[in-house]
Amino acid sequence: MSIAETIQQTIEQKLAAAFAPEFLLVENESHMHSGPATESHFKVTLAADSFQAKRKVARHQAVYALLQAELDGPVHALALHLYSPDEWAARDEIPESPLCASKQPK
Repeated sequence: MSIAETIQQTIEQKLAAAFAPEFLLVENESHMHSGPATESHFKVTLAADSFQAKRKVARHQAVYALLQAELDGPVHALALHLYSPDEWAARDEIPESPLCASKQPK
C-alpha cells in the first residue's frame, strides 16, 4: 500500500486482481461503528466466476486469505457478500448493513 492509497483502495485492487469480478463494491462502513478508526469496517459485495463451484465457506476463506494483511492490521470487521454471476443476477441487490449497537437510536 502506498502512502496515498487508502485501505479501501488496497482491498479493491487486491480483490479485482485475484477474482476478476463481474461485480465489485467495497464500502467503508466505519462511520456506522463506534471508535475513532476511519478505515476499520468494510462491506464487500463481489460476484465472480471463480465462486461458481465454491460453497460459501470456501468463498469466504479465499477472501480472508487474500486480505490477511489488512485483517491482521487496521481492518477490524469485514462483511462479505460473495456470489457467482448467476446468483448475483438473480439477486442484483446489495444487502443492507445494520448500525453498530452503540449507534442504534435509543
